[in-house]
Amino acid sequence: MNHFARAFALFAAAGALLAGPAHGQAAAGPGSSDFPAKPVRMVVTFPPGGSADAVVRMLVPKLNDRLGQPVVVDNRPGAGGNVGLTVVAKAPGDGYTLGVGAAGALSANSSLYPSMPFDPLKDFKPVGMLAAIPFVIVGHPSVPAKTLKELIALAKAKPGTLSIGHGGNGTAMHLSTALFSQMADVKLVEVPYRGSAPAALDAIAGQIPLAVVDLPASLQQIKAGKLIAYAVTSPERLPMLPDVPTVAEAALPGYDSTGWFGVVAPADTPAPIVARLNAEIVAALKDEQVQAAMRNLGVEPAPGTPKAFDSYIRAETKKWAKVIKTANIKLD
Repeated sequence: MNHFARAFALFAAAGALLAGPAHGQAAAGPGSSDFPAKPVRMVVTFPPGGSADAVVRMLVPKLNDRLGQPVVVDNRPGAGGNVGLTVVAKAPGDGYTLGVGAAGALSANSSLYPSMPFDPLKDFKPVGMLAAIPFVIVGHPSVPAKTLKELIALAKAKPGTLSIGHGGNGTAMHLSTALFSQMADVKLVEVPYRGSAPAALDAIAGQIPLAVVDLPASLQQIKAGKLIAYAVTSPERLPMLPDVPTVAEAALPGYDSTGWFGVVAPADTPAPIVARLNAEIVAALKDEQVQAAMRNLGVEPAPGTPKAFDSYIRAETKKWAKVIKTANIKLD
């Protein structure tokens, strides 16, 4: 297992508690022995074709076999994930309706939106994280700065003149950009796009000098020399870009910003059912073919326990609330 995978196998302080048999296996108890007795609906808060949707569809055949019932994908995108997770929050807590939510809806949206249709910390029971999504700070080759320290110095010398694109207001890429600006104490002109790919394309074309994008949108262009890769936002270097430093080691110790998504159930779902679902999801994520396919997408498998996922969501909620308040980011 590479360093990046280890970092997310042990996400949050609760990682030290991952190995207990009560979390690694399906627990016996009321509601678990005959579960599932009918198809399980997986509400995905993203449109078809994206990374999260692709990962879920990779897992479905494995889960079908392990659960003995079909898992049906129900795509419900909108409002940064709030639309789909509202469906899950209102569903019966019987294990037959699950949600796949990301960092936005499960941690940041409560600070971004003036009102929420659910409470991410009270209305769901975390089942387990699925994947972590690292980002890369990239630049057009014409940018005179060739390292992250040089880029920060350039931004300080010309405050408010350098533009940086990201995947859209309220996205993890947006928050990664805000955290970078705050920790580096620089003023950049943020340019929101509808996703990572358009931001990367404009950086490649020189329409914007800088961007924070994901690997699928940038990896081949970095290798071809069409983009400068200044640093990755994850806590560890990436196997796909072993020579690119992390933001923390390149210039800003303590910087850590990674996109992620995982599975949640309605809050009143019985613990034995959550344990069963977690055990089967973890087994599917540890399948070598699934792991290889996920990494080809630029995402890192992140199997773990419900308790660890709960701790991680709470830590992320607190972290991003501070960043959002400092940056005065608001969404309607």
